[in-house]
Amino acid sequence: MRKNQIDVIIPTYRPDERVVLLVRRLLKQSRRPDHIYLVNTVSESFPKELTEFTDEVIVTHIRPEQFDHGGTRHEAAMRSKAEFLLYMTQDAVPVGEDLIETLYRCFEDEKVGAAYARQLPAPDCHLIERYTRSFNYPPESCVKSAEDLPKMGIKTYFCSDVCAMYRRPIYESLGGFEEKMIFNEDMVMAAKIIQSGYKVAYAAEAKVIHSHNYSCMQQFKRNFDLAVSQTDFPQIFEEVKSENEGIRLVKETARYLIRIKKPWLIFSLVTKSGFKFLGYRLGKQYKKLPGQVIRRCTMNRRYWENNS
Repeated sequence: MRKNQIDVIIPTYRPDERVVLLVRRLLKQSRRPDHIYLVNTVSESFPKELTEFTDEVIVTHIRPEQFDHGGTRHEAAMRSKAEFLLYMTQDAVPVGEDLIETLYRCFEDEKVGAAYARQLPAPDCHLIERYTRSFNYPPESCVKSAEDLPKMGIKTYFCSDVCAMYRRPIYESLGGFEEKMIFNEDMVMAAKIIQSGYKVAYAAEAKVIHSHNYSCMQQFKRNFDLAVSQTDFPQIFEEVKSENEGIRLVKETARYLIRIKKPWLIFSLVTKSGFKFLGYRLGKQYKKLPGQVIRRCTMNRRYWENNS
């Protein structure tokens, strides 16, 4: 292990000019990454620019059936020798040149095992999703430990590999990311960190632009997969329920829409929340569902094909 080194790991699929921009911005950071590992799922094209960077950028190609949310990230970590691993997604755009430095500072506390960034909405982000960003990623930083579970509940385990850094010795001591993960490998790892007596930091000053305008059906499928991941880890999620946090988000969003004098958007909020809830409830019961139904409900059909 190389002390104090930082490697960035980014799974990619059909990378475009945004991935090129992401790599360029990472290489301009005040604390430059020592390496950037791009793990690309083979598709029709791969930008030539991504093969023309310095030796700091290492590209590996895998077949579509090899990709796994947890396993692919963990395999990349095993190729790295750095003490700190920064995971990002290809659609996250760093804000400013101090993203890596700000996350790295969180580890001055030796008990911090992971630190994740604040996600800001993109310019085209819809109003309700824009509020959801601020709900999940507030402007105040915090450091979470097991002592926060009674107060914060499921939020204690919240972490996002859209942009999250991990301390390698703690990551490895907990076995790394689980293999055969449909989704949510970041929260499972954060929960293990918390339950093992370590801490997870939220660094609000470290910012990336990242948001989605999901349709009702996309929300349904995403929450189905979320529930599947939670059902597969009852030792983590049975004692801290997600439903209460979801209800709180709906209530807070409705109040916000009334406050800004756009109450007609509550209909859209309730509709999408209903799809989220139905997807979540079905995902909780996925073991009782036929394979054909599961494939219609999931965002990640290949996961089920690989693990049937």
